[in-house]
Amino acid sequence: MPVTLANVHDVFSYHAPDGDQPARYQKLRMAAEQFAIVILQEVTNSGDQQAAIRHVREALMTANSGVATKGAV
Repeated sequence: MPVTLANVHDVFSYHAPDGDQPARYQKLRMAAEQFAIVILQEVTNSGDQQAAIRHVREALMTANSGVATKGAV
């Protein structure tokens, strides 16, 4: 769902975790950390390595947003 004037406030508001969300965040963080470790171990120390790590962080943040907003965005 796109960000619109009707939902922009909700998109940029704090969403306190509830229900199973804390466990879901933990699973996502653990998976992202493991992927980052593999990248650090297997990819030559370079700009590409750091870009890959940055993308893992971005993917984690985007996934966390999907959990927080319950798919509203």
